[in-house]
Amino acid sequence: MPTHEVFNQVPPIVPFDNSRNPALLEGLHREGAGWAEAEVRELGALAGGLEAQEWGRVANEYPPVLHTHDRYGNRIDEVEFHPYWHRLMDVAVTHGLHGSPWLDERPGAHTARAAKFYTWGAADAGHMCPISMTYAIVPALRHNPELSARYEPLLGSRTYDFGLREPSAKAGLIAGMSMTEKQGGSDVRANTTTATPQSDGTYRIVGHKWFTSAPMSDMFLTLAQAPGGLSCFLLPRVLPDGSRNSLRLQRLKDKLGNKSNASSEIEYEDAVGWLVGLEGAGVKTIIEMVNMTRLDCVIGSATGMRAGLVQAVHHARHREVFGAKLIDQPAMRNVLADLVIESDAATTVMMRLAGATDRAASDPAEAALRRIALAVTKYWVCKRAPAHAAEALECLGGNGYVEDSGMPRLFRESPLMSIWEGSGNVAALDALRAMGRQPESVEAYFNEVSLARGVNHHLDDAIDRIGKELTDFGDIEYRARRVVELMALVLQGAQLVRHGHAAIADAFCASRFGGDWGIAFGTLPTGVDTTAILERAYVD
Repeated sequence: MPTHEVFNQVPPIVPFDNSRNPALLEGLHREGAGWAEAEVRELGALAGGLEAQEWGRVANEYPPVLHTHDRYGNRIDEVEFHPYWHRLMDVAVTHGLHGSPWLDERPGAHTARAAKFYTWGAADAGHMCPISMTYAIVPALRHNPELSARYEPLLGSRTYDFGLREPSAKAGLIAGMSMTEKQGGSDVRANTTTATPQSDGTYRIVGHKWFTSAPMSDMFLTLAQAPGGLSCFLLPRVLPDGSRNSLRLQRLKDKLGNKSNASSEIEYEDAVGWLVGLEGAGVKTIIEMVNMTRLDCVIGSATGMRAGLVQAVHHARHREVFGAKLIDQPAMRNVLADLVIESDAATTVMMRLAGATDRAASDPAEAALRRIALAVTKYWVCKRAPAHAAEALECLGGNGYVEDSGMPRLFRESPLMSIWEGSGNVAALDALRAMGRQPESVEAYFNEVSLARGVNHHLDDAIDRIGKELTDFGDIEYRARRVVELMALVLQGAQLVRHGHAAIADAFCASRFGGDWGIAFGTLPTGVDTTAILERAYVD
């Protein structure tokens, strides 16, 4: 019937090329991993394709199911995933988004991996959690050379081999991490799980963990109280003799987002573990894994920003209101341009951190910069993701509020990265801790941002303000968020001034530092080159 005619609706964005992102590709080459562009582009086409987008949608519509016992009453503690989850995992592992960079001697291997992680993440965020943990476990595991030699090649293998079997007998491994407990949360030193040494060199682990993500992983790093203090242990799901380790899955968490991924509560009932690092050095050991997953928190937030931005711009380019395309309406151009600026800033600084990761092993200055820059960036970029997702959703109006648009899933996912691996206060205080314990990190930070001096007076003034903020440590914890926010913004601004698009750099500095900005997105000053900025968001 005529009343059912469909018009002025936006055509599907899928398929799209998720690698068509100037900030990403420019950063890839700038940080020394241009050799990976072909694979990044391949993943971009896959991630934005009909098939992968459907995998991600369905894997979230049909979340994992816990089976504690088999039909006969035997304890099995297994999680069943939708087949599409395994397809997502297979692509990620095949393309080396997990532990492969540690086995790759090419310069820029971690930068290449970061770009691929960012690009493929548009298909589904949930499965990137076990991929991230498998990447992050390697540097921590190296504190036990014997375990590292045995498992590292399998953690970097590009073969996805799902199923609970003895790790050494598999073609590839997935790893996880289990730290927090009911009573402690981020205060892991309050953990009550115990580890009792045995005559064969193993430990017997007894206790509980409040959050264990991806419980079907082949092995986990966990913290427990040994005779020498809080220590780090490796616990495989299947022991060398082929028997199941005593990791009991109590229930799966019913989460706000990240539905495709299983997160569980577990209990160790005299489970067998191997010490990683020294007794009493558990936090120091496992923090190496945490620091790598914090990088992925930044990447994940930047990925979500880009995904929301692309959807918003696509909608605005095709929707007509008041006799013109939505994207040509001045108020909407301001909003969209502001979203582009935030996304580009997150992507650019993310690639700088990835480059620092590549160089940290051989360059003390890069290691020091990474220490402080990762802490401040993790705080700010992850904190911005929910506001960015909400504004991008609103650009679609009511159409963005319905599940079919995909925007509600993006919005539900957006707070996770700020919570995971230390929520806002933990990240901000960690930045202060780095400055206090490693003063060379402060010097490295100022050396980095000072490279951009003399180009934009707003940025120059902001660098000076940081110096003043850091001269008074009297109430620094109370001011932690304010100080760290400014440090993160200045780091972003410096990267944009040096390497970003001129229109974006100018608008970023004028709005974020010059005071010519409101509280909501879409309050950029007049005179911003919105045409040049919006072109950065096109993916078709």
